Amino acid sequence: MARLTAYERRKFRVRNRIKRTGRLRLSVFRSLKHIYAQIIDDEKGHTLVAESSLALKLKGNKTEVARQVGRALAEKALALGIKQVAFDRGPYKYHGRVKALAEGAREGGLEF
Repeated sequence: MARLTAYERRKFRVRNRIKRTGRLRLSVFRSLKHIYAQIIDDEKGHTLVAESSLALKLKGNKTEVARQVGRALAEKALALGIKQVAFDRGPYKYHGRVKALAEGAREGGLEF
């Protein structure tokens, strides 16, 4: 078995802690240009809601775009009756765009 990188160790540590809660998981992926978020049911292995800055074709500051993606994701989730999730930041620090997406999702009505 290959050694895990620090990136992979952080990702697994955060995800395993979250999966024990039994809640739906709001997972975040951040690339250099865009940010993606999805709500996943780990028991069934299905993505219930997904949103990204690429799909919304938003312009402007990347941090502000991340906040708008969070709000849009929360609106879709509330329409499906999803109110509580666990925030999965993956290997990223809770800072900058990741934090802005979380705050946008909270503003939209999600609880975590």
